[in-house]
Amino acid sequence: MSKIVDANKKIEDAVVEGYKKIEDTVVGGYKKVEDKFVDTFLKKDGETIEDAKKRLQKEQEERQKYNL
Repeated sequence: MSKIVDANKKIEDAVVEGYKKIEDTVVGGYKKVEDKFVDTFLKKDGETIEDAKKRLQKEQEERQKYNL
């Protein structure tokens, strides 16, 4: 019985590791695209990408607050 449990554990570990690699790749790719979009279309003069994201988040929260 322990051989089956050990085999299942190895399979589980391999599947989880594979999923995490895929997730990291997808999320990393999305963040690159998001940063480029913000840099190209939404960033104001003298503003960093992170500053622009914070400003956009604040504006979104304000819109939601007043249901605009």
